[in-house]
Amino acid sequence: MGTLSGNLQRPVIAASAVCIASISSDFRDKFWPNKSSDTCSSLEQANSFSLPNSLNEPKSSWVSKISVSKLSNLSFVTRIRIPVPDINNLIPVSRSSSVSSFLYSSLTSSHALINAYQSAELVKAAKPASYTYDVSSTPSEVLYRWHLPDPKSIDVTGSSDCSSVKSRTVVVLLGWLGAKQKHLNRYAEWYTSRGYHAITFTFPMSKILSYQVGGKAEQDIQLLVNHLADWLEEDGKNLVFHTFSNTGWLTYGVILEKLQRSDSSLMGRIRGCIVDSAPVAAPDPQVWASGFSAAFLKKNSVATKGVTSEQSATIKEGNKTTVEAKPELTETALLVILKKFFEVVLNIPTVNRRLSDVLGLLTSQQPSCPQLYIYSSADRVIPAGSVESFIDGQRRNGREVRACNFISTPHVDHFRNDPKLYSSQLTQFLDYCVLTCCTSS
Repeated sequence: MGTLSGNLQRPVIAASAVCIASISSDFRDKFWPNKSSDTCSSLEQANSFSLPNSLNEPKSSWVSKISVSKLSNLSFVTRIRIPVPDINNLIPVSRSSSVSSFLYSSLTSSHALINAYQSAELVKAAKPASYTYDVSSTPSEVLYRWHLPDPKSIDVTGSSDCSSVKSRTVVVLLGWLGAKQKHLNRYAEWYTSRGYHAITFTFPMSKILSYQVGGKAEQDIQLLVNHLADWLEEDGKNLVFHTFSNTGWLTYGVILEKLQRSDSSLMGRIRGCIVDSAPVAAPDPQVWASGFSAAFLKKNSVATKGVTSEQSATIKEGNKTTVEAKPELTETALLVILKKFFEVVLNIPTVNRRLSDVLGLLTSQQPSCPQLYIYSSADRVIPAGSVESFIDGQRRNGREVRACNFISTPHVDHFRNDPKLYSSQLTQFLDYCVLTCCTSS
């Protein structure tokens, strides 16, 4: 994989330089938002304060000296009331390298601090719904974001058992290739409007292109795993995973691997897994080429196109040959190049071995929780046959599996194209795997 990273290093560095230049031009807009900005609630503003004005006193840089591991320990935070820095009122950046270093460390620590602090405060707050969580974008893309339950969805009197179960469940949304936080917001809002917590996790494309086994990408996943482990420290708290495409599916596999290594008992706290537009059980260059082509071309890709009602009826009859859409010449050329590229990359020993380990775990060592697979016969990235084959294998292994074929919807676009069916599938699944205890009582 080192060869791959080296070949991609120069274009990635060039792209980074362009990004830095564009970021510097609107730096003030990023960190000095207008007073009318709604990214923070009035309660958050009341609990926050500005960083010190003087940079000449090393002791004032208290945020950069706090241990992130301690801050992410929720039991530690719940015992000590820690003031939350207001990262929307940061000090200006000078050309001094020491100032830049201070600002960077402060941002990083502040992000971890707010994450842990608000998660802990949610547990003991009389009205937890009054907290909102939304950290303004930093120069580097937000890795993951914690979304709190909608105030209207929470029974603050405590008379509803189901409300309590929901407020102690986090749904972890793992994005598809090229997904950004804004793309996952609609899914997070669906869960939070029903009383659940939600975490949206995305990978910038650059991190995937420069992937190295055990490198920065997997270290980022470890940060999320540490946060989830902290959340699960208290009895009665649970997780549900919702993965998108092969990227989200593989991320889920790495998370399971790390949870098993840190504390295998945490696997029993996973109540369900929803798999949207995946999986393919083996590294397939064609699938990877189609996924990257769709991510690069976005709406110009044939993968984003659905089928007509007449074609949908044809699919239901089992005849798929008449609904095969042909990509444009540009996409066809890109697919050929990407397929050749991944035929090489996926056979690099270290990469192949890492993928085999993760896919092997997902095939034979998933948690014993129920699984829901959402897919489509019209998906031009992940073949429906691959999903159905994997489902059959899981059932043979004794797993409890539900599945819904949306027939005519494009790759990872089932919710937008058929929100009613999508919502009903999620609701039924969550009622079964998360809320069984409270609905039966």
